[in-house]
Amino acid sequence: MIRKGIILAGGMGSRMSPLTKAVNKQLLPLYDKPLIFYPISVLMLAGIKKILIIVNKGQLEQFNKVLPVKNNLGISIEYKEQTKPEGLPQAFTIGEKFIGKDNVSLILGDNFFYGQSLTRILKKNINLKSGAKIFTHPVKNPHQYGVASLDKNKKVIKLVEKPKKTRSNLAVTGLYFFDNKVIKLTKKLKKSKRGELEIIDLLNMYKRKNKLKAEHIGRGGSWLDTGSIKDFYNAGNFVSAIENRQGLKIACLEEIALNNKWINKENIKNSIKFYGNCDYSKYLKSLIK
Repeated sequence: MIRKGIILAGGMGSRMSPLTKAVNKQLLPLYDKPLIFYPISVLMLAGIKKILIIVNKGQLEQFNKVLPVKNNLGISIEYKEQTKPEGLPQAFTIGEKFIGKDNVSLILGDNFFYGQSLTRILKKNINLKSGAKIFTHPVKNPHQYGVASLDKNKKVIKLVEKPKKTRSNLAVTGLYFFDNKVIKLTKKLKKSKRGELEIIDLLNMYKRKNKLKAEHIGRGGSWLDTGSIKDFYNAGNFVSAIENRQGLKIACLEEIALNNKWINKENIKNSIKFYGNCDYSKYLKSLIK
């Protein structure tokens, strides 16, 4: 079972420069809340309460102002600094002590997931005992992503990074579930030509041992990559449209924690004081009327 989650919130954010010259991309506002709230919400919806956030060197203070270690969410948040970005699998060596002997989830800090089926899909797969699990989503332009081909049992038969031609339209999203062997396997990886450890190489290690499966996020869910300014803007518009139409908030961490019975009304009141007089606080007040 997966009880711990890592959010990779480091990286240079170069595609969103100059916005990211002074502020970590994951702290930029995606409509009405920092981007980092969205991957945290995914882990919380899965029932994960122990979270490690990996940030760039010198940015711990920025994150602590928004997400202090002592929080009102009923979860444990730890931070580790990434001196130099060297690929996604680096998260497992940086977080080795945090992971310990447990299985672990990795989610990229700029990935956005939403949908009525999302919680069900997460709960269904959280009991992973061995191997690795990727989450796929259909896309119109698969050549821009890592792409997976699956058999009828959702076993991964092929993984290709940004293929020029492919019959599959299933992109590999930025959410992964791994068993504890991921630390040992990461240490065996060699850097690619671009000087980084590649997540596709790590996944292929599991595939060669017939230990890699996929869960498909179909029409009942949405996955958006916010890596570019255009994608970031589009994701913000998506959140705005949903929230203003329904009157509900996406990725309200306190609401998820309250529904999970991790916190009580007093915690909500403390969060309201922490955020101050804003629309987010007004929404929190509506939860405890």
